[in-house]
Amino acid sequence: KIFEAAGHEFNIDSPKQLGVVLYDEMELEKNPKKTATGQYSTREAELERLSHKHQVIADVLDYRNARKLKSVYVDQLPLAVNSNTGRVHTHYSQVWTATGRIQSNDPNLQTIPVRKERGKDIRAAFVPRDEQHLILSADYSQIELRVMAELSGDESMLDAFQSGEDIHSVTASKVYKVGVDEVTREMRDKAKTVNFGIIYGISAFGLQQRLNIPRHEASELIENYFEKYPGVQSYIDETIAFAKANGFVETSTGRRRYIRDINSKSRNVVNAAERLAMNSPIQGTAADMLKIAMIRTHKALVDGGFSTKMVLTVHDEIVFDMAISEQEQVMPVIESSMKSTLPMRVPIEVELGVGRNWLEAH
Repeated sequence: KIFEAAGHEFNIDSPKQLGVVLYDEMELEKNPKKTATGQYSTREAELERLSHKHQVIADVLDYRNARKLKSVYVDQLPLAVNSNTGRVHTHYSQVWTATGRIQSNDPNLQTIPVRKERGKDIRAAFVPRDEQHLILSADYSQIELRVMAELSGDESMLDAFQSGEDIHSVTASKVYKVGVDEVTREMRDKAKTVNFGIIYGISAFGLQQRLNIPRHEASELIENYFEKYPGVQSYIDETIAFAKANGFVETSTGRRRYIRDINSKSRNVVNAAERLAMNSPIQGTAADMLKIAMIRTHKALVDGGFSTKMVLTVHDEIVFDMAISEQEQVMPVIESSMKSTLPMRVPIEVELGVGRNWLEAH
């Protein structure tokens, strides 16, 4: 389909050749962005921005997705199977990431796709040890938003979580100034992007790009957000001030992350450092929670004499090879261990899923 649209064959994997086809031959953009070397930019974000202009863009993104799935997972994972055990064994490092999250490599099992339909099939390849076992996925729900509510102490956000309301709908009602029952699906989706974007210090420009909306609308959404959640604004300001004064920030367990460039003379460098300063205690506390949860859950499984094994962790999720005969007894034990990891005012929710493979369970 790509060759058909271009009118000839070329190397789709070559950014240079692809750029020439899209911009010189098909003229999809009058003044296309260029890279530092003067080539046309064919980065994913750039192509996403142009995706409405021609079907060929969607086809190129689809092709890249398929090619990545094949080369990174379909071709590589079977080679990673251990000949003695018949299983795939990843290597975990606790000190590889500055955020405190555990890093998986050789093979990396933390990037197994879950969002796109085609990639989901790869998750289905991860199965329990035999017919007497199932895969159990235990996933912290919206953990970073809950941690932000806890650290900021913002009353509105705490209320939303404590009352069990959907945080994205509540945020949508606040930033669009309508009742919760008037929130549309589109409003909720945008509010969700704002909620998660704020954690990472998103700017109006970033939000405009992400949501494909006018800049003034993006600015208004962010302004309304901080107006309705003033505690979050205070948390950000205080955390950045602490980082400037001390050169580091801390998670709620006291683990530090040093912010090297927080007092740089360059405004761009400082902006990046400030985003890091405000995000690190949130992401870092969530990372600490997961590691403590793994320790507690493992102990609970051993103390309870269960044969169910913890086999994998991915971001906010722990995956178990669960004996079917233990299902009713072991699931509440796992959920309780994970929920009580760090005492918080915000209720911690753990979503449990069971299936014959990792895709079904997730």
